[in-house]
Amino acid sequence: MTAGIAKADDNNAAPGAAVRMTAWVRGRVQGVGFRWFTRAEALRIGGVEGFVINLRDGRVQVVAEGGRIECERLLEWLRAGDTPGNVSGVTEIWDQPRGGYDGFAIR
Repeated sequence: MTAGIAKADDNNAAPGAAVRMTAWVRGRVQGVGFRWFTRAEALRIGGVEGFVINLRDGRVQVVAEGGRIECERLLEWLRAGDTPGNVSGVTEIWDQPRGGYDGFAIR
């Protein structure tokens, strides 16, 4: 386990295998268009379904299901600093996909 990152034991999944990535983004990420840009990036990457939502504690939660490579690209983008606002940290967990999403939504 990397410092500040929680991961399930499915890290041995094949690169094209479907996964579920849930990320919690900390910093100044509400009221700055962060959810809109996150959705746009998920659509740009393609092959990812899920949602992005503001949490009451000021964080933003991102749930993405799709290929592992696509979900990792979205996670890298969340961490890269090329996002609206100011990201101070991202924590994620990996799991098996649950399904039930149609596209990538802002909630």
